[in-house]
Amino acid sequence: MFTGIVAAVGRIEAVSPLGTDAAAGVRLTVEAGTLDLSDVALGDSIAIQGACMTVVEKTTRSFDVDVSRESLNCTVGLAAPGEVNLEKALTAHERLGGHIVSGHVDGLGTVTRFAPVGESHELRVLAPRDIGRYLAYKGSITVNGVSLTVNSVDDREDGTEFSINLIPHTVEVTTLKNVKTGDQVNLEVDLIARYVERMLSVAAPTGRS
Repeated sequence: MFTGIVAAVGRIEAVSPLGTDAAAGVRLTVEAGTLDLSDVALGDSIAIQGACMTVVEKTTRSFDVDVSRESLNCTVGLAAPGEVNLEKALTAHERLGGHIVSGHVDGLGTVTRFAPVGESHELRVLAPRDIGRYLAYKGSITVNGVSLTVNSVDDREDGTEFSINLIPHTVEVTTLKNVKTGDQVNLEVDLIARYVERMLSVAAPTGRS
């Protein structure tokens, strides 16, 4: 589990195919930036752009993960060198500064606006309709691994557009500073919202057997 509070911005330095057929995944070598790897062991989880990955090799300053073709098909930002948001898995004694994040990307959104508003930035993202039903005013959403608060929700024919206010600190310390209109981003909806939907969708028993 994760919090959506990005610990460091790292960089994918190398992308190596794991096979020759179209179904093969890739191995990523990630330079960890300021992320402390001293307590990371092989098999531990690190979220990269919001996607939970397993460490298969490591040095003092970098680590490798294997990404399946399925994961590549469902995410963006993991198939080529570039900056990435990093967060180590949550431990029981840490503060939950964001919200409960599983690191399992639910779908891709499209940035419709990213522009300064006063001292902050407004980020607008168009989400698919099957993700839009989980979005609520002042609810939580994870964008490229960053825990954010939804400021508005607009259901449209082509999906659900939501807006977020990014404070200067968030822009400075995450890869969200690099997004532009038309970019795709990884989205993960609030875990609690998923459980609420499930509970409401299952009919209550009418009697005892």
